[in-house]
Amino acid sequence: MDKKWIQINSADNVAVALAPLRKGETIEIGPHPFVLKEDIAQGHKFALQDIAADENIIKYGLAIGHALDTIRQGQWVHIHNMKTNLGDILEYTYDKKVLDKPQAGNERTFQGYRRKNGKVGIRNEIWIIPTVGCVNNIAQAIEKACAHVAGSSVEAVCAFPHPYGCSQMGGDQENTRQILADLIGHPNAGGVLVLGLGCENSNIAELKKYLKDYDEDRVEFLVAQDVEDEIAEGIQRVEKLAEAMKNDKRETIPAGELVIGLKCGGSDGLSGITANPTVGAFSDKLIAQGGTTILTEVPEMFGAETLLMNRAENKEVFEKTVDLINDFKEYFKSHNQTIYENPSPGNKKGGISTLEDKSMGCTQKSGTAPVEDVLKYGEQVHHKGLNLLSAPGNDLVASTALAASGAHMVLFTTGRGTPFASPVPTMKISSNTNLSKHKSNWIDFNCGQLVEDKTLDQLSDELMDYVLAVASGELVASERAGFHDMAIFKQGVTL
Repeated sequence: MDKKWIQINSADNVAVALAPLRKGETIEIGPHPFVLKEDIAQGHKFALQDIAADENIIKYGLAIGHALDTIRQGQWVHIHNMKTNLGDILEYTYDKKVLDKPQAGNERTFQGYRRKNGKVGIRNEIWIIPTVGCVNNIAQAIEKACAHVAGSSVEAVCAFPHPYGCSQMGGDQENTRQILADLIGHPNAGGVLVLGLGCENSNIAELKKYLKDYDEDRVEFLVAQDVEDEIAEGIQRVEKLAEAMKNDKRETIPAGELVIGLKCGGSDGLSGITANPTVGAFSDKLIAQGGTTILTEVPEMFGAETLLMNRAENKEVFEKTVDLINDFKEYFKSHNQTIYENPSPGNKKGGISTLEDKSMGCTQKSGTAPVEDVLKYGEQVHHKGLNLLSAPGNDLVASTALAASGAHMVLFTTGRGTPFASPVPTMKISSNTNLSKHKSNWIDFNCGQLVEDKTLDQLSDELMDYVLAVASGELVASERAGFHDMAIFKQGVTL
């Protein structure tokens, strides 16, 4: 690596170390080079000039907090000497930024599955969906016993255990039913076994009310209390689904039919410099093809929300974005929690100091396209282009929410690394090359190349190629490991 540090915007009064820097190293900037007064870890910030107490810390050309005391040129800038500027509920004004919509090049395609209802899937799996946590072990036993049906047409048999479906009230119960219904109808599943207990709140009869036009040949229902041997019955139903799927084949489908979830997990100070801008450029290119991307993790929009609000396609979308932000802040307040108790310990270790620091980097995954719609938790995507989705920052909950909203795949940027999966292929994109080498069994795509030998245009093209390959059947690391997870958002009372 030739360059060891970067000033992201010419207005910034801090720079970011691209590699570990040592005290005494000379920083060449402008006519007056200076030496570092402290060691600076990779991803961490240092002052390019003296910064007075209460003066704003500028990164990405925007304030990410303020100095607690005077910070001298060449000093480390982090949680010990800076603090967030953010407060509570804010009022917003629509200041629409008219941006050119991305222009498409040559039409791209992938090999996917066309379902009877016209939807497109990128996997042909059999999913086992428990209606209640009481039958989780049964679902997993059926999954294990049905490994033999996976072959040429059935790509995998996956059970998705979760702890909910009973002893829930109000919004939590509604969320569980809606997420389960969304997954039952997901086009990545060529067949679904819905496994109930029989006495739960969200029983099969109740859940059917949430299902839209489903293919009766591809969805089987089993109530465990109604049969003598629920595992044997479950195996029989999975085998029946496999028989219905035996002639399913991939076909050429335009890239514009893809729905891709954008999930942060940025975790370090390089995320907003490498991984997230690359994903943002990819998002613009997919949207130019007529495709759809969904950005979530609302708490990681705090501090950068106006950048998204001002890209709203119209006033209605702007108002929905305001509600998205403020409703989530009210959720924190209703539980007597600090709205801006973020970033996490891992984020801080990676160089992120404040929520603004994190959010300014995270929102870059949205690229430059207009915001076309804002989705409630559990709501499925209606509009092509860039969508925002209400969901928390929790990785499993947010990724499951993306899948439930219709995402075929989740792109998950990370500077720390994580092995988790979701109901759909979950691609791990590293912000730095060291991580991609250290955890090659987790990482699928390395964006550290952006500060080494690749341009943004080159790297986002390569990411597009890889996304289309995965959409056509290439497995990501978590799939090769046999991982699949789901989680549902819990907010209220458990009976």
